[in-house]
Amino acid sequence: MGRGIGAAAMLVSTTLSFSLSAHLSAYRGPQAPSQQAAAAPAEPATTEACTTKVVPAKLNFTMKDLDDKKVKLAEFKGKIIVLNFWATWCVPCKTEIPEFVELQKEYEAQGVQFIGVSVDDTAAKLRPYAEAQAMNYPVLQGKGHDEVLDAYGPIKSLPVTYVIRRDGTFCKRHAGPVERDVLERELKSLF
Repeated sequence: MGRGIGAAAMLVSTTLSFSLSAHLSAYRGPQAPSQQAAAAPAEPATTEACTTKVVPAKLNFTMKDLDDKKVKLAEFKGKIIVLNFWATWCVPCKTEIPEFVELQKEYEAQGVQFIGVSVDDTAAKLRPYAEAQAMNYPVLQGKGHDEVLDAYGPIKSLPVTYVIRRDGTFCKRHAGPVERDVLERELKSLF
């Protein structure tokens, strides 16, 4: 029975991912060369905790949190940032959040800061979800901020998680759910 539920969840997640891909692609348009963001490094095929390629993360964006306060990503530079793009309907996202909550508690003193960017919901829908998940890190409203999705894209499915070094450069990109031990190893490599 568990196998059937897992397969059904994966089918729903895959279907919704394709739907998100179509939704996100509708917002894409050609950009002038001066507006194009540096591409985030793809997941390298190595066992290294971080990629050796130095690519700056785009942190010059402002989004609103669940209290409608403006939050600048650049305010977190100097910390190890775990930037997670997710949605309330995303089954793998919901599975990751409790681990992110635990890791935020465990490594906050070492300068780790998780940030969740919801790609499609308003504060009214996000607030009860974040409370139910006991999310102890900033949750930002990414809806309507296509420039952020462009800077961290392509985001064709969810979740997508970036680990960003204290100096504001990318460490790693994870397309799909990231296992706790993998993420923890990456974080510890940056202490």
